Amino acid sequence: MKPYYKNNIFSIIELKTIYDEMFNSQIEIPQFIGNEKLFSGIKHSIYPPHDNKKIIGYWHEGSEKDIINAINYSLSVQKDWLNLSFKERIYIFLKVVDLISGPYRDKLNAATMIGQSKNIFQSERDSSCKLIDDLKNHIYFAKKIYKKKNLINYKGFVVAITQFNFSFVEIPYWIVIMGNVVLWKPSEMQLLTANVLMEIFQIAGIPDGIINLLLINIKKITNVGLTHPNFGGVTFKGPIKDYKIILNQIKKYKYKTYPMFFGKTIGKNFILVHSSYNSKKVSTAILAGAFEYQGQKSSSISIAYIPKKLWKKKLKKILIEKILSLKIGSPRNFSNFITSVIDKISFLKIKLYIEKSYYDKNSNILIGGKCESSKGFFITPTVIETNNPYYFFEEIYSPVITIFLYEEYNWKNILFLIKNSNKFITGSIFCIEKSIISSVKKKLYNFNLNFHY
Repeated sequence: MKPYYKNNIFSIIELKTIYDEMFNSQIEIPQFIGNEKLFSGIKHSIYPPHDNKKIIGYWHEGSEKDIINAINYSLSVQKDWLNLSFKERIYIFLKVVDLISGPYRDKLNAATMIGQSKNIFQSERDSSCKLIDDLKNHIYFAKKIYKKKNLINYKGFVVAITQFNFSFVEIPYWIVIMGNVVLWKPSEMQLLTANVLMEIFQIAGIPDGIINLLLINIKKITNVGLTHPNFGGVTFKGPIKDYKIILNQIKKYKYKTYPMFFGKTIGKNFILVHSSYNSKKVSTAILAGAFEYQGQKSSSISIAYIPKKLWKKKLKKILIEKILSLKIGSPRNFSNFITSVIDKISFLKIKLYIEKSYYDKNSNILIGGKCESSKGFFITPTVIETNNPYYFFEEIYSPVITIFLYEEYNWKNILFLIKNSNKFITGSIFCIEKSIISSVKKKLYNFNLNFHY
């Protein structure tokens, strides 16, 4: 899916207009349970992370009783949803795609920019391009499953728990297409986009109660939803501690069906550079990998292993120049590449991490390290040099990258260090020598690796 805004001045003007209207509104976000929008009166402020003194509305917190009501309503309408032909359900989701591609694209992007502080490019990729592609993929695979099995029905409800960094990744659309029902628990920082998407679902014709929006904390969801005998599965992305809570909860109970669990946790990702590689390309990879969306993606790079000679000769200078060229501020200004981190908790955690580096004899802050929260939760792109290969091992979403410099003759030791780490999810290898690439593939066979030749 190609970006929508490239060379499209009219779309940019319209997006800014919608952004301003949403930014200056006082929205009330309810729960969507069955055929009702529930405004509990237990209200919490909604503010943009890049303007933390500006309240743009409120969301209404739900209760454990709401979870039970959502489950009961969903199960009561599931049969009607199943009785629709498979083609009818596909048609409804194709209409969702059309609405996101066209009339609701700007509204979704504006909501993502305001609520999750994504710049225009990240917003377009997440709330539009990625969501459209995901929906099309879910439709495609649902068709393949349907041809083989004719029908998949878990005869229960599925809980979807999503995070702020990719708004809708963990919603199991294919499961809904196959005739199942979902209780969606979004992150508190993605409620603007969640509210818009629920509006799209309704206009597209997804019946009430098939996808329910619950504004309830994860502990209540697991205590009530995951202990219900009709629980059919969960899709989850988030911290390892929450992952373990969910997994342990599922193990304790007997269900009417065999529940599925799709889980993805936060992890670390690395760049490993061989001395044979091009400095300019590596600097671009570090810039994008570490600082896009303030390093708040599970694909973000936390550490780069770089040969000392390559670093001192050229790479260090190029990287610093590129970082200094990055603009930081509100996503309302489309020239800003860096915006704020997601909330106060994240800001304070990153700030403490950076402050520790100032006093650690094994580390040196090369550039960045400035933390400012008077208007928004802004942290400048930060590069930390270290001679401690274990310095960076902490799960943290941040615009901070650690550079570990190694001597060329220690290449095999670095491979051994990476292989024996249990922190990494993925890695990128920068090398042009085929024999070395072949050796890396053998040694790091259990990693999801990207090779750059």
